[in-house]
Amino acid sequence: MGFVDDAAPILPELIDLRRRIHAYPEVGLHLPETQAAVLDALGGLPLEVTTGAGLSSVVAVLRGARPGPTVLLRGDMDGLPLKEESGEEFAATTGTMHACGHDLHVAGLVGAARLLSAHRDQLAGNVVFMFQPGEESPGGALPMIEEGVLDAAGAPVDAAFGIHVTGLVDKGVFVSRGGVNMAGANVLDVTVNGLGGHGSSPWTTVDPVPVAAEIIGALQSYVTRRHNVFDPVVISVGQVHAGSAFNIIPSTAQLACSVRTLSRESFEQVSVELPRLVESIAAAHGCTADVDFHQLYPATINDAGMWEHAKGVLGEVFGAGRVTDRPDPIMGSEDFSYVLERVPGCFIHLGARPDDVPAEGAPSNHSATVRFDDAVLGDQAAALAELAVRTLTKLASRRPVEVAAQA
Repeated sequence: MGFVDDAAPILPELIDLRRRIHAYPEVGLHLPETQAAVLDALGGLPLEVTTGAGLSSVVAVLRGARPGPTVLLRGDMDGLPLKEESGEEFAATTGTMHACGHDLHVAGLVGAARLLSAHRDQLAGNVVFMFQPGEESPGGALPMIEEGVLDAAGAPVDAAFGIHVTGLVDKGVFVSRGGVNMAGANVLDVTVNGLGGHGSSPWTTVDPVPVAAEIIGALQSYVTRRHNVFDPVVISVGQVHAGSAFNIIPSTAQLACSVRTLSRESFEQVSVELPRLVESIAAAHGCTADVDFHQLYPATINDAGMWEHAKGVLGEVFGAGRVTDRPDPIMGSEDFSYVLERVPGCFIHLGARPDDVPAEGAPSNHSATVRFDDAVLGDQAAALAELAVRTLTKLASRRPVEVAAQA
């Protein structure tokens, strides 16, 4: 349908929308200003638009001229509690920042809605546009699923796609992989309980500090000895808190740890073994340990067939040189994983590093200095639109065979 050409005239409007959102980032599930900007940008399009009951989400359904399958396209909307140091003329001054590119995701998804709406009479099926808050925290995908986004068109979604910008990939290059694409994120919180006292007489106390130190070392040994190197687990102790003065032995020591997993099996293993390891070390030293292990997001697992399909579509539209397979999963996480647990689809990264930023040492997403080139918005919108149309066609071609098989 020529979406790349169609995207060129609307690119300035998409850039303007992105920059307006970038200047006023909102954090979490409550994004009233961003939600209002999305609703305004979608105004006048032939969409069925609803907003979330418990969060500032927007769901828009485009119904094609003929019935058919349903494809979901997702863009997240929230920023981070980070003071911006990018130097952009439209940089936020609110103490919050769109350091992960979600402002581009909003504008790109609006662009896809505009492109597809203009070709509604040629569509056979439905497209659901999922504008999601809270991806960074506490997670908006699952609440949107619970509020019915996967059934918004009146029938279950058949396939789902998301495109996420990154400054670590050359501009305009699409990258992903079949199977495990991104890690699951989990949190291990530990409080070691001992008996405090004066630093001059530690034998009269039960000092939790060396116990916490032993636990930190044991966590790294645990990873190397209990887990298959081909299904890696990454544990990082991000916070350690103990004591109030140099000469007082505290009664407690606290640890907060990030635990990344790439499979359901490794997640289930660490969820049982890590609490047991911590509690056993504490007990060996006469302490107790309060342990909370919980999952933030599961691993993001692409449907292998959907990635091959998407790779073919993007290669045909943009050229094979702009589409590449990621050799290994990345250990960052994404709550689009909840959608992909329920719907075949894939999550794709799009390079958006500005030309004046060298590849070596380029700031990553979540950096206070990261910048993204919003010239990619036309391609992002066109890619989402192409994936929707080509997937609807692909799925529709299968349906007579599936119906016949069921009969």
